[in-house]
Amino acid sequence: MNAEKRREIFKRLSEAIPEPKTELTHTSTFELLIAVILSAQATDKGVNIATAKLFPVANTPQAIVDLGLDGLESYIKTIGLYRSKAKNVLATCRMLVEQYNSEVPRTREALESLPGVGRKTANVILNTAFGEATIAVDTHIFRLGNRIGLAPGKTPLEVEKKLLKTVPKEYMQDAHHLLILHGRYVCVARKPKCAACVIYDQCEYKEKTA
Repeated sequence: MNAEKRREIFKRLSEAIPEPKTELTHTSTFELLIAVILSAQATDKGVNIATAKLFPVANTPQAIVDLGLDGLESYIKTIGLYRSKAKNVLATCRMLVEQYNSEVPRTREALESLPGVGRKTANVILNTAFGEATIAVDTHIFRLGNRIGLAPGKTPLEVEKKLLKTVPKEYMQDAHHLLILHGRYVCVARKPKCAACVIYDQCEYKEKTA
């Protein structure tokens, strides 16, 4: 895929999605961090239902530590893998209290040192909370990168590196959410909605649906 086609793809996506942003409900960087940790292998909708009850009660690292494991689990038990996620969230909150003055750190290295935080989660925080031009490759972006020919790769990291090299600079900040939202609602996994797609004629997917 050439640079002209890439620029046209992002131009059209940005016009179709004028306010690209995360669908995880949050009012602070800390709330976003917890929501992203909880969202692994879960839907944003499911996470939002749980955090709508959790955050009014505990939305600081110390408050979640004070809940304890059983207390935290009672709020997030509707989310898949909630037991392991609860342990990670508690351990992360303790680290934030003890090492970071209860503030979410702004560097990739520090973020990835937190339990339950890998490269993808760190990229979400760096991009969404701190405005850095990073791209977190989730299942949607990985699918789009390969399906439409935007950034083919065998691993999420490979797709991420290609996107960072090839996404037009003016769209880099929003590329993460533009691709996620397009993948979530139009270029869906099983049967992409090609007839409703704004980049239909630019996409290099060979098995377009009618």
